[in-house]
Amino acid sequence: MPKNVSKIMPPAHPFDSSYLGEDADSDKLKEECGIFGVVGVTDAANFVALGLHALQHRGQEAGGIVSHDPDAGFQSARRFGYVRDNFTSQKVMETLPGELAIGHVRYSTAGSKGQTAIRDVQPFFGEFAMGGAAIAHNGNITNANTLRRELIERGSIFQSSSDSECIIHLMARSMGRNIPDRMEEALRKVEGAFSVVAMTRTKLIGVRDPLGVRPLVLGKVGDGYALSSETCALDIIGAEFVREIKPGEMVVITPEGVKSHFPFRPQPSRFCIFEHVYFSRPDSILGGRSVYETREAIGRELAKESPVDADIVCPVPDSGTPAAIGYSLQSGIPYAMGIIRNQYMGRTFIEPTEQIRNMGVRLKLNVNRALIRGKRVILVDDSVVRGTTSRKIKEMILDAGAKEVHFRIASPPTAWPCFYGVDTPQREKLLAATMSESEMREHLAVDSLKFISLDGLYRAVGEAEGRNNACPQYCDACFSGDYPVIPADKVDEGFEMKTAAE
Repeated sequence: MPKNVSKIMPPAHPFDSSYLGEDADSDKLKEECGIFGVVGVTDAANFVALGLHALQHRGQEAGGIVSHDPDAGFQSARRFGYVRDNFTSQKVMETLPGELAIGHVRYSTAGSKGQTAIRDVQPFFGEFAMGGAAIAHNGNITNANTLRRELIERGSIFQSSSDSECIIHLMARSMGRNIPDRMEEALRKVEGAFSVVAMTRTKLIGVRDPLGVRPLVLGKVGDGYALSSETCALDIIGAEFVREIKPGEMVVITPEGVKSHFPFRPQPSRFCIFEHVYFSRPDSILGGRSVYETREAIGRELAKESPVDADIVCPVPDSGTPAAIGYSLQSGIPYAMGIIRNQYMGRTFIEPTEQIRNMGVRLKLNVNRALIRGKRVILVDDSVVRGTTSRKIKEMILDAGAKEVHFRIASPPTAWPCFYGVDTPQREKLLAATMSESEMREHLAVDSLKFISLDGLYRAVGEAEGRNNACPQYCDACFSGDYPVIPADKVDEGFEMKTAAE
């Protein structure tokens, strides 16, 4: 196994929303992770660190990098916390030599909860008969419990609680001639969503599941290549965006070029529509569309569907900002920064006394009272999950003297949990799973509450006719309950799928 380059210490405070009570981000759906890899560039690990920094929004719990150098072999570093705090020092980066490296930032959905164990931090590494390989995975394996049980019964010894480790063990049991062949065989046994970057001693490998649920893109950097969860991470290293890896595609990359093939049975694409709404950075490109422009279009569509007389349109920062701008442009109601986000408030900045805990959302968001007082305010947010943060923001707006508060939400009601790589509460804890829209309005105690329709969301992302109910163009299971892959493990645990009546 590759060695850690320094002593691993637990984080001073776990990255857990309970640390400072309910903050502005704890009532959001959270993407599991981001992945990045480069080949054919000097000091590849430095490029990976920069790429992971750009993908930090996809996972702030922990991160890791594995590199390979012909003389030093495979080397790794895994750390808790932010990339900027762990992978910027020369001392650390000098221990990760080579022209080939991959990395991962993590927010746990599968595996241990609360304080992450260092053994769960990716990339994972394995030694095979034909040499070592490291792998980093974005998504969630929905039959991981079944696979894990079968592998343990056959003698596999797991080192982590992560579903991703199943891939390494499946590769070890494969009889493939080389590592790409073994990875193909392993991934054919996997169900769910996966985008993978992997590396051997000489190759960088990228794979997307047949439905293409999670993103993966290819870039060209100098004489080498890069793979990334999003295009914004290519920008930070000065790489040229080449194309998206297609659903069901495997690319094997060396400094000499890219070889592509499709080892899985073709299926209609079901890319995660929530990547457009919230997960991806607004400066990324998805499916040839600017994420920022798509979110602005969502706001315009929302204004068409749910107009209301008001004085100002305010975003719930930062994720609600582009949609609020779109709503303002479409409605003609002035846009205003009625809520200001404290960009410098870290979760570990002060010892959490009870008084600090009770401040909750106010630690990150502050109302611009001069703009709000006496106004009828439209608040635009990306989603409502449990509703706890929305209630606190509403109270802050009323405390500042607002005359009316109207919520406009840039996604349909989130009524179903995601099992494809997103941290989602159990269904009974989702507000929209237990309440109608009018009941949610009463629960939040606002003057009006409206969500964009599912058809409206589809129109905003470029589907002029809306959602094709017979063959949906995206994975929208969190809104519709229409799961493109049956979450086998969860069904075994008692999860009830959507019925015809629903």
